[in-house]
Amino acid sequence: MTPPPPDQSRDRRIEDPTNLWVIHPAGRMLLPWFIARGISANAVSVGGLTLGVLAALAFGRWEHWPFVVAGSVLSVAWLIADGLDGMIARATGTASPLGRALDGLCDHGVFILIYLVLASSISTLDGWLLAIAAGVAHALQSNLYEGERARFHRRCKGLGSAPPQPSRNPLVRFYDRIAGTVDRFAGPFDDALRNRSDSARLAAVYGQQAAKPMRLMRFLTANTRIGAIFVACLAGDPRLFWWFEIGPLTLVLIIGLIWHRSVEARLARSASPVERAFSSIPIIQSKDVKK
Repeated sequence: MTPPPPDQSRDRRIEDPTNLWVIHPAGRMLLPWFIARGISANAVSVGGLTLGVLAALAFGRWEHWPFVVAGSVLSVAWLIADGLDGMIARATGTASPLGRALDGLCDHGVFILIYLVLASSISTLDGWLLAIAAGVAHALQSNLYEGERARFHRRCKGLGSAPPQPSRNPLVRFYDRIAGTVDRFAGPFDDALRNRSDSARLAAVYGQQAAKPMRLMRFLTANTRIGAIFVACLAGDPRLFWWFEIGPLTLVLIIGLIWHRSVEARLARSASPVERAFSSIPIIQSKDVKK
């Protein structure tokens, strides 16, 4: 069976280099083997979760470098499985709510376990407090980054977001208000994208300019965190990873969000950036057009 082409649901301009050159190619290489044997996406998700649990347990023995190396190898295998389950679901048309739930558990559950195992291995009050603070920062960073990625991919297709349907449930309204905080700041560009007659051009220019802050925010991926855990444990102090989570990664998020919003504001304010950007893009004319 010939492997399918790279996943077109991901924009290569903003993809993590380790995904481009290691994680996703490995998944595509394994995909035909798993499909030929009828292994489901959910089964791969469960297998990936198992690999993640083993990685967390190995990192818990960070005092011994062979366990740190083993934890990193298992983590890479977990990341490959985390991408492979989605590939199988798309290739076989078996995507489901259960699959999305398992995928989320694999993503977030493994990191929660890693934090718990590392905090338990240190077993001090300040260690637990630092782990909790880093965990909160991680959750905020991941949720906002995934929102930015989804927003970027949608807009590059020329789609502006529609405002959510109001709910009669006060709890739902409260949740929508909190969850939609970033959307309110990003809304003017979505309005411009929906209302512009040249929305395809605007989307193309947006993709060119917004790719820069999105590339900065690639540091917020699981891949970066696994590398940071490896370095911190190998250095003999897992707390270094938590400080990295709280400090530098939070700074990356703040800069990336402000940068992304500034790109949107420029493009929403004036049509001139569209014209200037497209003046440097060659236009391919049909052979049938008369000169």
